Amino acid sequence: MTDAINGYACAAPGAALAPFQFARRHPRVDDVVIEIQYCGVCHSDLHQAHNDWGNTRYPVVPGHEIIGRVINVGASVSRFRTGDIVGVGCLVDSCGDCPPCCEGEEQYCLNRPTPTYNGVDRHDGSTTYGGYSERIVVAEKFVLRIPDRLDLKAAAPLLCAGITSYSPLRHWNVGRGQRVAVVGLGGLGHMGLKFAKALGAEVTLITRSAGKEQEARRLGADDVLVSSDPAQIGPAAGRFDLILDTIPTPHDLNPYLSTLRLNGTLVLVGLIGPIAPPVHSGLLVTARRSVAGSAIGGVEQMQEMLDFCAAHDINCDVEMIRMQDINRAYERLLKSDVRYRFVIDMGSLKARVPAE
Repeated sequence: MTDAINGYACAAPGAALAPFQFARRHPRVDDVVIEIQYCGVCHSDLHQAHNDWGNTRYPVVPGHEIIGRVINVGASVSRFRTGDIVGVGCLVDSCGDCPPCCEGEEQYCLNRPTPTYNGVDRHDGSTTYGGYSERIVVAEKFVLRIPDRLDLKAAAPLLCAGITSYSPLRHWNVGRGQRVAVVGLGGLGHMGLKFAKALGAEVTLITRSAGKEQEARRLGADDVLVSSDPAQIGPAAGRFDLILDTIPTPHDLNPYLSTLRLNGTLVLVGLIGPIAPPVHSGLLVTARRSVAGSAIGGVEQMQEMLDFCAAHDINCDVEMIRMQDINRAYERLLKSDVRYRFVIDMGSLKARVPAE
């Protein structure tokens, strides 16, 4: 059984997103039905719409930073009830049996986790559609409780940008007495600064362009280094325990690696693709440095992050848009013209108004 849902979809590579009606399944016994109130706009939404990764299933309804209200639950659901405010992130299912799943790391499911959109439902083979829509149906296990203290609009990007920055900081046990650098000041980078500071680290923003010091300090940075200035990068040699690299395009890692101390680690969270130019192995072997990667967190860690944000008054810095203006938002996203995350007011989906 299915319900007809209104949303926005991209029908082909290069096409603009447009109104789209599609089918959602009725809830299974362990499902939660959510009326979507806000949905963040992630750079990966744009990549999928453009088929940049070569795996887009058209038509695609993007959106995996979802905040909404529970309007129905399946018979076996015990953690949620009608009226609860909840969130859904990048995943809606996993196999539940492999070692990563059993360890609470569903994002690394060996049998491939089911993405919130552009995926295939493990039970009925249907296509998963995301949060640029009126409602979504998600298994209880993958639904998150949103703490009362969080601003709902600003909480939406926590479900991707937030957890992508938070998870590596927790995995590498960032805390007091450590020095952390964040490379790039965008959706991921601004959250990295906030989280690292709240965890007690000394935090530095590394940026390719000058003029960001005041903004970086507002977000929690203790210092700012301009990577294009040898006079700033040179003296920083051996300074950092951890570097969180949020840049999403190929770039030279070597200058950043030189700033790591003995046993330091550079963690890639923005780039999905080849590293170019190559990493010089001498920078690794002479100080036992590492280059690592990290994805989102598992369900348990995502809930931990949301609770941490509520306790430390952390939210994303967002710019609200209407659903009708998503294509203009994508254009601006390509130009990095947003501070620091677009969030769609999904109530606008009900309004029959033209795009700006």
